[in-house]
Amino acid sequence: MFFLIFAVWLILNGKVTVEICLFGVGISAALIFFMCRFMGYSLQKELLLFRVSPLLIRYLWVLIKEIVKANVSVMKIILSPELQPEPALVFFDTELRTGMAKMMLANSITLTPGTITVSVEGRRFCVHCLDRELAEGMEESVFVELLEEMENFCLSGICRQ
Repeated sequence: MFFLIFAVWLILNGKVTVEICLFGVGISAALIFFMCRFMGYSLQKELLLFRVSPLLIRYLWVLIKEIVKANVSVMKIILSPELQPEPALVFFDTELRTGMAKMMLANSITLTPGTITVSVEGRRFCVHCLDRELAEGMEESVFVELLEEMENFCLSGICRQ
């Protein structure tokens, strides 16, 4: 992070001189100190993010695929007059432990067309679905599996902060 801040400093200055470099080192060190002291930044958190990034990329890929599939399902419901949607409120429990994983699951459900996360209380989710078919298998969805995998990875001894 120090080198990234220093590189931005050099780019914004437009030229490289001894004075600019020395002042940039001082400014970068002060920013890193401030981030560690007051914003909870640490090298361990940065390494954790680096280690989890392949799982996050896989999660984003799955999210994009599910959004496309849900778009097709919603288009079929909208464009075919013989299909009558059956809206439903679905309640399900999840084994996710961290608030971050629950937030990611709730946002992923809401981002997927035809579903909206209404509430999350503890481990219980309430989701409104445009059609009952969109609600099938929500508690065992790909999102839940990947988030559990990320949680297990981060809560194991490998990534302990």
